[in-house]
This record gives sequence, C-alpha cells and structure tokens, in this order.
Amino acid sequence: MEQVQSLNDHLVVFPDSPGGARAHRQIGSEAPQLVAHASGRPWLAGSWAPEDLVVSAAGPVRVAVFGPSPVTPDRLGSLVSSVRALPDLDALVRALPGNTHVVASVDGQVRFQGTVTGTRCVFTARLGDVPIAADRADVLAAATGAEPDEDLLATSVTYGMLFAPLSERSWWRGVHQVAADSCLVLPADGAARSVRWWQPPEPHLPLSQGAAGVRERLREAVAQRQPQQGRLSADLSGGMDSTSLCFLAAERSPDLLTFCWTGGSAINDDPLYAGRAARLLTRAEHLTVPDTDAPPVFSPPYWAVDTEAPRAATRGMNAIRFGIRHLVEHGATRHLAGHGADELFTGGAAYLHTLFRRHPVTAWRQLRAHRALHCWPLLPSLAGLLHGGDLGTWWRQCADDLARTAPLPRTPSLGWGERIPATPWATRDAVRTTRAVFRAVADQVAPLAPDRGQHEALTALRSAGPVLRLLCREYTAEGLPLELPYLDDRVVEAVLEILPHERYDPWRYKPVLAAAMDGLVPEVILNRTTKGDCEEPVDRALREHVPDLLDLFADSLLARRGLIDVDRMRTTLITPPRTGDVWSAQLEATIGAELWLREIAARPTVPAALAGPAPGRVGRPRRTPESEETP
Repeated sequence: MEQVQSLNDHLVVFPDSPGGARAHRQIGSEAPQLVAHASGRPWLAGSWAPEDLVVSAAGPVRVAVFGPSPVTPDRLGSLVSSVRALPDLDALVRALPGNTHVVASVDGQVRFQGTVTGTRCVFTARLGDVPIAADRADVLAAATGAEPDEDLLATSVTYGMLFAPLSERSWWRGVHQVAADSCLVLPADGAARSVRWWQPPEPHLPLSQGAAGVRERLREAVAQRQPQQGRLSADLSGGMDSTSLCFLAAERSPDLLTFCWTGGSAINDDPLYAGRAARLLTRAEHLTVPDTDAPPVFSPPYWAVDTEAPRAATRGMNAIRFGIRHLVEHGATRHLAGHGADELFTGGAAYLHTLFRRHPVTAWRQLRAHRALHCWPLLPSLAGLLHGGDLGTWWRQCADDLARTAPLPRTPSLGWGERIPATPWATRDAVRTTRAVFRAVADQVAPLAPDRGQHEALTALRSAGPVLRLLCREYTAEGLPLELPYLDDRVVEAVLEILPHERYDPWRYKPVLAAAMDGLVPEVILNRTTKGDCEEPVDRALREHVPDLLDLFADSLLARRGLIDVDRMRTTLITPPRTGDVWSAQLEATIGAELWLREIAARPTVPAALAGPAPGRVGRPRRTPESEETP
C-alpha cells in the first residue's frame, strides 16, 4: 500500500535528554523508523521512505535532511564536518538545494527548521514537561490531546484567506507553529525556543544582472526533481510559469510527460498557447484531457485527506485527483507544477512607498503607469503613496471593516493589502472573535522586511506556502508526489535580490521570469499579454451544485459551534452577491473548515472534546480498515 505509506509519512523530533527518551516511549515507540542522538537516546522517529531521509554524523554532531533531496550522504558529510555549534548550521542550510526539513543534534541541543515559504513547517508542543517537535501539527495534536483552535476556525469562516502571520498559526491549541524564517531549538533541559535565522536579502540587483541567477537556481531546482524510478510529469497549461518548467525539465528528461486540460471558457486561450509549446517540446509526450471529462468544480464527493489544517482551496480537488490518476496510469512518479510563481513574480504597487522615499522620480513615473493601467484617480493615488499608515493600523482597519455589508469602494492598491467585509454567513460571535484576533495581531505585528515591496512578496509567499503544503499532501495521497520548484529557498532568494521596481515593472508581465527564461522558452510564451480565464465554468458549476453544497452544510459542525448561519449561507448561494471572486474564495475556506472538522471526528485519535454524534463524510469513498490513516 505505497499510497497509504506516503500519506502516513511524518517525523517527530525529541530532545537529547531523559525526558526526550520518556516522551519517545509514550508516543514514538511504535514508529517504524528511529534515528538516535550521539548519546544513544531517541532523536528522530516516524515513518518515511528510505530515500527521504539522509543522515550524516561527525563526532557528536548529527544532521538529517528530511524530504526528497538530491543531497548525498557524502555531500552532507562534507558540510557537517565544519559544524561545531548550532549557529554553524546557517551556512550548511544555505548550501543545501531543494525543499526539505533540516534537523541537527549538536552537543545535547537540537535545531529543527523548514523552508522560508512555509511549504515545510515545524511544529512544537509539550508532552508533560518535555518539549517535542514534528513536521505535522496533527501528529502532535494526537499525541497531546490537543483541540482545534476555535478562534482560528471563526477567523477562517469570517474572512477566508489567512495572511501571514495568521497563516503561520497552528490550527490546534497547545501546538505552536514556528515562523518560516525561524528555527526551533530544543535544549537538553528547559523550554523550546524559536530563533530567527533567515533574513530576506536586501534587493540590490538590477534585472539585467539578477535574471541570470534566477535562471541558474531554477535550472538546478528542476534538475534535482528527476525521479529515481518512473517518469517525471509536468503541467503544461500554456502560461509562462508551467511552460517554463516544462522546457527546463525537457533538458534532462527525454521521456517527460506533460499534462494539459483542454476546453474551459470561450475566452480562455491557455490551450492555444499550450498547443504551441507542445509542438516545440519534441522530446516529450503530451497528455491532453478535455475538462469536460473531469468532475466539475464544487461537485461532490467532499472530503479531506488529513487533519493538520483545513484546505483553503477546495473547489477543484476532484478534478485534480482525476488528473493525477491519469498521470499515474501513464507512468508518472513525480510531478512538477508552477504553483507559487504568481506570488513570487507578481505584486501590487506597495513597493512604491519605499521607492518614492529613495528615488522619487522613478516612483512617480511608475505610479503614472499604474494609474494608466488601472484607472486610478490622481488624488487618492497620491494620498495612498504619501500616507500609507503602519501595518498594525492596517490590521485594525481590517477588524473594523468586518462590520461592513458591502466591499470597500475601489481605491488604488497602495496599502498593505486588500480589506474585505465578513462573509455573509458568519455569525455575530464568529465576527466578534475574528475582530479580536485581528486586533491582537495588530498589537504585535511587524513588517517582514524594511522594503515595502519585499514585505509584500514575503507576505504573499508565506501566506500561500501553507496552502500549497496541503495541496502537496493531496498529490501524495494519490500516489504522485508534487514538486514546486518556484518555492525552493534558493530560487526565492535569487528573485528577492532583484530591485522591486524592476521585478514588478507595471508595463511587463512577470519580467523576472521572462528575462530568466529568455532563449530557453519560446518568445510566444514569454511575450504573451493575456491570461487564461476559467471563471465562467466555475460560476456555472457553482450554480449547478448549490443543492450539493446545501446538503453538505445541512448538519454542519461549524453551525453546531455557532460559527456559521446556514440560512444566510443558503440565501447567499441562491442569490450570490456581485463581489467578484471574493465571496467564492471565502466559500472555499468555509468548505475546507467543515471538511476538516468532519475528518477529525471520523478519526480514532479524535480528542475527547470532539466526541459525540458527528455527521458522515458527504459522498466520500468508503475506506477499508487497512487503508485508514492514523497520524
């Protein structure tokens, strides 16, 4: 059952202490795999494929790389030989490629870290008086009897997408998530502590210089994704992101398998560009599937694959699973996708705040371009540029705006982010709780970087990372690991070194990626000025599946908790507001929260507080006993 084994993959980390050994006896003694500290005490326990953990030792120092990685034991050993203390690991981590966790045991102390975008996270909890850690929050929740964070549930159904730092908050009370730019230190004696180790690079390179570095980091990231067995597959949507990965992969994969949906709305020209790219990818096999063959978005069955956190994006999972099965049938064992590229290569105009104070003439010219493209009026544009306010004030404004019954008047996008009203179906208690959560964030939040453009980029990446981490789990559960090269740490750093006003040139679409891929990807793709539009079939499918969605929420766990008003949800679904895709995204988040609670209630390790009658999983395929997952 390779699929189930992959779904159960997890890593638990113990301190080098008698308490750590005791904690291992309590929760890790039945784990199929174990790696010891130099002292002989348990260090790492869990379940993983043999190729997903590389360990090297030098005297009292142990370092492990967890996750698919091209690093060899010999290469890791050469890096470990220079480690004398925990701070020495900064240089070691920066020398590692890929997208992995790194764990070290040095003279009785443990350091555990994930990636700078949150695609790989670190969680910690206390088992009695002993701090332990894991790569999955639900593993620690099951071990400690933790309960869901009701405040975060309320915030999710009230607002929808959670932005950093809320996106880096564990969904389980008593289980804490370490910030993406920090590592966790487990001492031999005492409490765990979070230490910031990573700072975003100061953007200093012009595009003409920085593009070469992005090109090389991307080329390395794709080359490292070659599967040991089977075929590499890749999305070929026709957009710049996925198409660039296909051309990079074709350099080393003569049997590359590309995947493309055909059809969509009448104004969706993605398949046209995908066809042009496919004709030039002569070394690859191309799998095209009509989107009419796949289950429509928002169609049942509705179900989730794990209990770490709710999925914020839920509407098209059945189609994604359908596509994965096609790829697996054609021999794919690892899949490339361009997710994360939008967050990495596009941004708003927030960078103009910093640019205006350093190079006012350049900022004024680019503001004029933004105004021309987006029809921004002059005076509000100037006001937004000169009086942006601080980040804490923005969070307080978000709290205040929850009381609005309609979206804010459209204004120039020069602030810290978009502010939206509460979902129509959020109860007063849910809104009240969300307002308190936002104000608590406002009291302690700080920008992620001094440059406003850099802060905006990091916020987007660290908000999307946790969402995409759960998407990767969906692929793994279906037997096809998903790889996201654009979110590799080294790729992200190379992009962030480029000056924001050249990175986000308003007159060009993704100028950094276009410059980096110049000469490798056809100009017809790099010079494309359109973007595929798939909202028409999405809107149609949503209308068609309103009865199914209402059936999902007929006996809602969210409603039992007093977080949603099902009658108001019914009214919204039957008579949707004219607010674009904002409320649709909020609906997805609410569906994800409902499915998460149902999955928790269906698990044998559910905390006692969740016991009691639970609604069934709507339309979910029945699992056999041997395939049931226990975190």
